[in-house]
Amino acid sequence: MFAMGSSEFLLAGVLPAVASGLHVDLATVGGLITAFAIGVVIGGPPFAVISRRWPRRTALVLTQLVFALCIAIGLLISTYEALLITRFLAGLAYAGFFAVAAVTAVSLVPADRAARASGVVVSGLSLAMILGGPAGTAFGYRTGWQSGFWLVVTLTVLAAITITLATPHRPQPTTKSPDTNLRRELRTLRQPRLWTVLAITLLTTASYMITFSYLSELLTRTTRIPTTWTAPVLVLFGLGAYLGLAIGGRIADRRPHLALTTGTIGILTTSALIATLAHHASAVIPLVFLLGVAGFILNPAIYGRIFTLAPTAPTLAGATTVSAFQLGISFVPALAALPLHLGAPLPTIPCLGTLLATLTLPLILRDHTTKHR
Repeated sequence: MFAMGSSEFLLAGVLPAVASGLHVDLATVGGLITAFAIGVVIGGPPFAVISRRWPRRTALVLTQLVFALCIAIGLLISTYEALLITRFLAGLAYAGFFAVAAVTAVSLVPADRAARASGVVVSGLSLAMILGGPAGTAFGYRTGWQSGFWLVVTLTVLAAITITLATPHRPQPTTKSPDTNLRRELRTLRQPRLWTVLAITLLTTASYMITFSYLSELLTRTTRIPTTWTAPVLVLFGLGAYLGLAIGGRIADRRPHLALTTGTIGILTTSALIATLAHHASAVIPLVFLLGVAGFILNPAIYGRIFTLAPTAPTLAGATTVSAFQLGISFVPALAALPLHLGAPLPTIPCLGTLLATLTLPLILRDHTTKHR
């Protein structure tokens, strides 16, 4: 997850260099981010259906190799059109890996550590945010924007080799009727409670990512901190996210709704305080760290609930969860554009995070109080 996730954060950091290298404007090159996001959103569930009878190790290694191959082909051709297509295909592979990785991690530990295991997988993304994206960006600006992505390709292939050597070979259980098995899995996805958790996933992801996505602009234009300090503050968010995953993993196995409620209230509170105290660096900087903690406390609990509600279709449900996460991230630019186009000040953005977190709380209560169906 660290290797593949670094590609997502790296592209955002080198967009101006990519635009210059491809001789397109910045608005156009942003389509590469969108192409990857669309691939992630639509890729997971179909892959889960196609690969449901594959050994999980095979699915993991295949998706990694396809991801690395797509990135490499895009770099070798180095045209905007080629990168657009290969980024989309890499997104499909990334979604498939993410979904199978979480299920595989859970299958390797006792049932009472399922949420913590999924937290370990997601922590790869936090490391990508803390280290992979910034380091790849710095490396890319020194040696050319392609070099950071070649590093991602190398790390992904090495990770695929490691998984081949270290992950137990466990064939998926066979059934007499694959079609019946698929229908059962699809019936599992019709549970109202499952879709409530997916709605929680989308809203909470958007609630902290909307502030994070515009944090650099807020820090430099409103808080007025020097530009050179922006990256260290963003790293603080990643460190908070890593701590949040550790805390959430320990809470979520026994009390998932406590983790969900704590994280959501934390996002609500820190977002509101960032909006209110946006002009005060001494307040905003520690609040960014706390926003990272609050946002990522949720992730292990979300996966814990998903696997509890869909025990007979964990890969398909996990893939749908990945799509919900990515939809939450993709939802951010459109939502933020509304007030910004109307001339609203930047502190309005974390206010939207507060609103999204507030809308999530009734859904958590509903999931907690509704009897299992």
